[in-house]
Amino acid sequence: MVLSLHQQLDAAVAEAYAWPAPLPEAEILTRLVRLNLERAQEEAAGHVRYLRPAYQAKSLKNEQLTMNSGLTTQPAEKLLTPNSSLLTDFPKELAQQMQAVREVVQQAGTALTVAEVATRFKRLKPDKAEPLLATLAALSLLRQTPDGAYVA
Repeated sequence: MVLSLHQQLDAAVAEAYAWPAPLPEAEILTRLVRLNLERAQEEAAGHVRYLRPAYQAKSLKNEQLTMNSGLTTQPAEKLLTPNSSLLTDFPKELAQQMQAVREVVQQAGTALTVAEVATRFKRLKPDKAEPLLATLAALSLLRQTPDGAYVA
């Protein structure tokens, strides 16, 4: 009975997040932790996804709330663009570039795509970050996930 309920819950979570089912428990936990970290970063940047905005955000005017399937959202590109005052200058020398990219991935606490790594630096384009990440992975200093992201 308990196992059946657990399996039903796993299936409901997978369906809610449009994940393939069945997923191994470790993969479910990894994805949930990643999602939690993403939401924490959004909230730290001042973005909150209200489930019931009329109740939770009474002080906001209706024009300030953009409804999307019952959730208050902002455009994805706005969420992926860090505050420019928090961006680091990208080093000029290759050794420092490799070290800086590795540190960004290590400090993230979750897998980062090439584009996400590039957004952490001023004037770094994904096509410049990609070979650095691939080299770090080839040297076993980072690991590439099956979906192409990188983790420490």
